[in-house]
Amino acid sequence: MNARTLATLLTLALSLLAGCTSRSREVVVYTSVDQVVSEPILRDFEKQSGLTVRAVFDTEETKSTGVLNRLVAEAAHPQADVFWSGDPVRPFVLIKRGLVAPYESPNASGIPSSFRASDGSWTGFAARVRVLLVNKNRVPASELPYSIRDLADPRWKGATAIANPLFGTTTMHVAALFATWGDEQGRAFLKSLKDNQARIASSNGEVKRLVASGEVAFGVADTDDAQEALSEHAPIEVVFPDQDGIGTLVMPTTVSLMRGSPHPEGGKKLIDFLLRPEVERRLAGTAAHVPLRSDVQTPPGVKRAGDFKAMQVDYSRVADEMERMQPWLKGWVGL
Repeated sequence: MNARTLATLLTLALSLLAGCTSRSREVVVYTSVDQVVSEPILRDFEKQSGLTVRAVFDTEETKSTGVLNRLVAEAAHPQADVFWSGDPVRPFVLIKRGLVAPYESPNASGIPSSFRASDGSWTGFAARVRVLLVNKNRVPASELPYSIRDLADPRWKGATAIANPLFGTTTMHVAALFATWGDEQGRAFLKSLKDNQARIASSNGEVKRLVASGEVAFGVADTDDAQEALSEHAPIEVVFPDQDGIGTLVMPTTVSLMRGSPHPEGGKKLIDFLLRPEVERRLAGTAAHVPLRSDVQTPPGVKRAGDFKAMQVDYSRVADEMERMQPWLKGWVGL
């Protein structure tokens, strides 16, 4: 072998080694958490860990299903290390397909057991909560609604709103109600909403707009929508419903490690980073997410999970209910 050939082979070997080293210094995360919220946190992880993060974000149009469908499609050749979900239900689609590798992060110890899997297949943190947004100009303080059932109260006929239950967190909320009440009460409730001429809005953001403008008296949306309305100085009162009954639905964001991922150790480091109390505190400040830990400081107007009564739900069962109910809900909506 002459010197030129040897030099060429050596250069090629060094290039391949550099490429492998570079790829080993990265972590791939697929996330349905809004990019404006998640990306700055991922950039901070890069700075602290020295790892490069390749992030695939969902879009508003795909409504949390785009990255989920991609993870399912890539099952034979996993590309992602971590799934950071905007809700606690989507991970069960992956878990049931055997696509998740259990990982119990040491930073999960302060999170209540009701918000994490016992086998480490998913861990929840920083949650959104379903609340009532009430227009104070239309509803006197003495007549504030205090239950989800008040959406169907004849006093408010034609003056309440929910987002389309075929999409987003409203689907999960309806499924949780069905899981708690049973089919008979659940269907009766939705029928009463229709009889009461509740507005079916295109999104939670549209519910917020309808309430803020006074087009409806009150509606149901998420805590981040509520905080946005308050920051805009809308005449809105925020009510955590059913505190003397079933409680209100808590929807933590979750993280899961993907089975057969290309960078499992990097994935574990990212999960450890996301599950720090500091990240919950940060999400409380930037996105009005409710911390699940009781000792995390929050800005004014943002509660912690221990500050109110949460609905007791099995998120796996809610995932099953969401799938089972879709045909019936389409009929209810009129599709």
